Amino acid sequence: MTKTKHRVWKYGDKVNTDVIFPGKYTYTISGDPAALARHALEDLDPAFASNVGIGDVIVAGRNWGNGSSREQAVTCLLAAGVHAVIAASFARIYYRNAINSGLLVIECPQIVEAVATGDEIEIDLAATQLYASGRSYGFPQLPGQVLEILDAGGIIPWLRANALADKQ
Repeated sequence: MTKTKHRVWKYGDKVNTDVIFPGKYTYTISGDPAALARHALEDLDPAFASNVGIGDVIVAGRNWGNGSSREQAVTCLLAAGVHAVIAASFARIYYRNAINSGLLVIECPQIVEAVATGDEIEIDLAATQLYASGRSYGFPQLPGQVLEILDAGGIIPWLRANALADKQ
């Protein structure tokens, strides 16, 4: 993965999974990525779903994704084209669901105050740096296996690729 530039959508602390993807749709929408994307963050930011662009990133405060273990809170963002969520901290279940689904998640509390919605941010995974507002912000290196899973597009494609490699 190389350096990539993205537009920012900024949100605050404790955005829970019911706000990311409203629970009222959990059992009525299944397997339709476009429908999932249409409801992403609708109660928090009604403009998000119709204005998010492919490759945009979310920058958020503490405890992003707390609440239920609902996968749709990750898959709706992927379906909407979100490249990554950068937060001061994540709820552990959300963090795991994001990696398993192939959504890049980065913990970097320092960047939260440095950006606003509409700003541009650059992600350099190799150098573990974020660049915004003329400054750089370091973040912890993601483990190699996590990077492999993200590169594969999630845990299922990664497992398939590794199972095929083991058979050869």
